[in-house]
Amino acid sequence: MELTGAEAIHTKLEIHADIAIIGGGLGGCAAALAAAATGKAVVMTEETAWIGGQLTSQAVPPDEHRWIEQFGCTRSYRSFREGVRNYYRRNFPLTAEACRKPNLNPGNGAVSRLCHDPRSALAVLQEMLAPYVHSGKVKLLMRRVPIKAETVGDTVHTVTVRNLETGHDETIVASFFLDATECGDLLPMTGTEYTTGAEAKSETGEPHAVDGDSLPMDMQAFTYVFALDYCEGEDHTIERPRDYDFWRSYQADFWPGKLLDWTGVLPRTLQPREFGLFSKTADLWRYRRIIDRSNFLDGTFDSDITIVNWQQNDYWLGPIIDVSEEERNRHLESAKQLSLSLLYWMQTEAPRPDGKAGYPGLRLRKDVVGTEDGLAMYPYIRESRRIKAEFTVLEQHISPEARTDGRAEPFHDSVGVGYYRIDLHPSTGNRHYIDISCLPFQIPLGSLIPVRMKNLLPACKNLGVTHITNGCYRLHPVEWNVGEAAGYLASYCLDKQIQPREVRNHEATLKDFQQLLEQAGIELKWPEFAAM
Repeated sequence: MELTGAEAIHTKLEIHADIAIIGGGLGGCAAALAAAATGKAVVMTEETAWIGGQLTSQAVPPDEHRWIEQFGCTRSYRSFREGVRNYYRRNFPLTAEACRKPNLNPGNGAVSRLCHDPRSALAVLQEMLAPYVHSGKVKLLMRRVPIKAETVGDTVHTVTVRNLETGHDETIVASFFLDATECGDLLPMTGTEYTTGAEAKSETGEPHAVDGDSLPMDMQAFTYVFALDYCEGEDHTIERPRDYDFWRSYQADFWPGKLLDWTGVLPRTLQPREFGLFSKTADLWRYRRIIDRSNFLDGTFDSDITIVNWQQNDYWLGPIIDVSEEERNRHLESAKQLSLSLLYWMQTEAPRPDGKAGYPGLRLRKDVVGTEDGLAMYPYIRESRRIKAEFTVLEQHISPEARTDGRAEPFHDSVGVGYYRIDLHPSTGNRHYIDISCLPFQIPLGSLIPVRMKNLLPACKNLGVTHITNGCYRLHPVEWNVGEAAGYLASYCLDKQIQPREVRNHEATLKDFQQLLEQAGIELKWPEFAAM
């Protein structure tokens, strides 16, 4: 008999697995691939309708370092990247010139060597997971959110998720739980020690930490991303957003002008900078362009397609972590209004080089992000709750200003590598960009081990970093590596019947685990070169 109403809401199912991954973003997908490849039964939940996180439900093309084609990522991440290119080669009518490019960039966007449609990323991730999903090794539970956890002492026994479509609750029983949620949602539910926001200099000694007391509610801006194409001569103006008047006049104290304007800032210097939609010198259209129609035969696309994840739609008026549900929803809705207001402003009032105002031919591509309102399924989250870890990565470990030998701190317990500038967007505390140089770094195993919990691991942006170092550990290939390492770590611990901290703190065991990672194609160290 099918239950409805209150009966359905309180129905509880029980699901068993070796490893439960809560959150189906990039880190979650990488963790699932690793755990399943080593023979473990995996259940992975995801809040939205799409796995893939940053690349799909948040619609953000990959931010990567400039050596990504040669080294500096895991073998499976490289397989994903090549899978995207092959997806276009197999399914799209590319020009002869595009076909000849070994490093095909579908959008030729300025931000990445691989700018692509989020639906393409979704298809490739589903293809990578397909052997495990079809065989039953990986069970995907979509549209589920964690609502509570049961712990006994330092061990998580169960996590209960709610099906957002049916209202049913499902209790997951597993030997290991990986928190791959975008905001570190399992940490408070399980009583895992964690931190949020900006640490004080007195806590970390970091040169760019805050003076005085720490600011736990001061977190990086988040963004509701959207996709556009452009149909010259047509009018695709959206309905005037409810909060348009507010956003049209809004100016932060630290910003050089109104937020809805072509004037922004250079993050590295904080000096004003003029942008334009189709400007030759500061071309926002090409910045995160995911389809360059010149890559495809005539008639395939009527227009380029670009992703709007710009300074103008960063939302910093309040955090959505560790606040009431009412406040969280208010900020989420306000962020949506900001993004819609930016679009409406561009369509109706934005100054043009020809002296006219507005680009009514800008068309919101709802299909690209898979939603009715045309905004990404989930906001682009730059900063999560972060575990209090056995080892926390500090600015001093990775900054060229602090490292006189020109190399990041070497970590004996490395489980991967990453590289990006320390890139923090404006924050909910009305603090400006922090954009500073960084050295190629390693991911220490100690940053994946909570100080107390035995069977919970971070698999997203919630590892042991600070507000500052999160700025470079949050990018796509690093999140993938973190999740992949966590998946292998949980599996290794199950095989050896030991705890994660035992892997790190016993030399022979650590070496054995690191050899497993290297055999799986995870790079543990960098060659030597200069700061970014």
